[in-house]
Amino acid sequence: MTALSYRDLPWDELVQDDRVHRTVYTDPTLFPEEMRKLFGGVWTYLCHASELPEINSFKRVRMGLRPLIVTRTGESEYHALFNRCAHRAATVCQEESGRAKRFTCSFHGWTYTNDGKLLAAAYPKGYGEGFKKCDHGLKKIAQVEEYRGFIFGTLNPEMPPLDEYLGAAKDYLDYFIDRAPGKELIVQSGAYRGVYHGNWKICWDNAADGYHPAFGHRSLFEMTRLRNGGDKGGTHFSRDPDDSPMYCKTFPFGHGLLYQRAGMGESLWERVRPTPGGEVLEESLIENVGEKAAFEALEGAPGAGLNLNIFPNLLIIGNQIQVVEPLAHDKTQLTWYATTLRGAPDEVNQLRLRIAEDFPNFGEIDDMESFERCWEGLQAPEAEWIFMHRGLQNPPERVEGKDGVTKVPTTDEAPMRNYLAYYREIMEKEVPLVVA
Repeated sequence: MTALSYRDLPWDELVQDDRVHRTVYTDPTLFPEEMRKLFGGVWTYLCHASELPEINSFKRVRMGLRPLIVTRTGESEYHALFNRCAHRAATVCQEESGRAKRFTCSFHGWTYTNDGKLLAAAYPKGYGEGFKKCDHGLKKIAQVEEYRGFIFGTLNPEMPPLDEYLGAAKDYLDYFIDRAPGKELIVQSGAYRGVYHGNWKICWDNAADGYHPAFGHRSLFEMTRLRNGGDKGGTHFSRDPDDSPMYCKTFPFGHGLLYQRAGMGESLWERVRPTPGGEVLEESLIENVGEKAAFEALEGAPGAGLNLNIFPNLLIIGNQIQVVEPLAHDKTQLTWYATTLRGAPDEVNQLRLRIAEDFPNFGEIDDMESFERCWEGLQAPEAEWIFMHRGLQNPPERVEGKDGVTKVPTTDEAPMRNYLAYYREIMEKEVPLVVA
């Protein structure tokens, strides 16, 4: 059989109820449409408000391949500006983050305010009397909204409000944030970046997958058992996860959840693998606040026991934020941002940073190796289909909730089917994109 391109089949054949065609991952001509329609056409995570701690703060980010500068010009006033001079397209900001009231293009000296207005064009008389600065500001993302510090943007005027887009997934995002005594997350502690050779959707296939840990992370679990014994780390996946109270959920708009907390016992802190300086920090906390208060506070150091996925690019894993950043159809960057808790003791936040070093170094490398093996296997054009049918033959296990939320066993591939169904919905229609 001749291998097909994604352009040879209609979308309802490319993404079916139980399978997806390989070219949805491999065809390089599809990638620019994904970057236009998805990363920008739906609500896309940009950055966290705590990364813009003061008025006039900024941070460079990408929305798909679009270079942006996210700026703060008021107490809760955020802008997402194209990092692209209106004159000849050179980027006007080179620093990753900082404070600035204006940005100047180093190519021809055009200068802009941090809300995007053109302040000055060098040697303006050369443009004649009809030149209007108001026509030549930095382009802006039309809609920017924040939910509890998480800043999103979209170019699509037809998208529902962010609150509606997040829907019932907000309950788990709230749970993640509300572990802070001050009910606020802080994202100011640096990032861990890794790049794998493969399509971005391979990562998304795995984002709420409870089927792989016992196999993909076997070496990590075995190392943990040999060194630490007991039930540390992710060893709750060593047994059949469907026999545990863990579960997955699917939400509208492609979001998904793997809820591990229900299978992790009473104490999250007791499950943490030993961390550098952990014993010293624990003893310091006990000395400062007493044993009972110390162990209550230490429960905030590990992750929340969930993997929450907000399509198309935000993952909450452990006690961190992970951002999926496609670089090309066959190259993807995954960036992990360490987080701390407003109002938590210093010892707890120091432990959060040490714990944040654990999984990216010892577990994520397993996943990225698997992603690259999937990518290598996808290069066989005669083997056309990726299967995602696990759980379809087990309807009694599914619990249909309100507002389009479904609860399934933790190894069910419903989260993969769910995001791909929304992916297909967006990709097969025209998506209006508007800049301000």
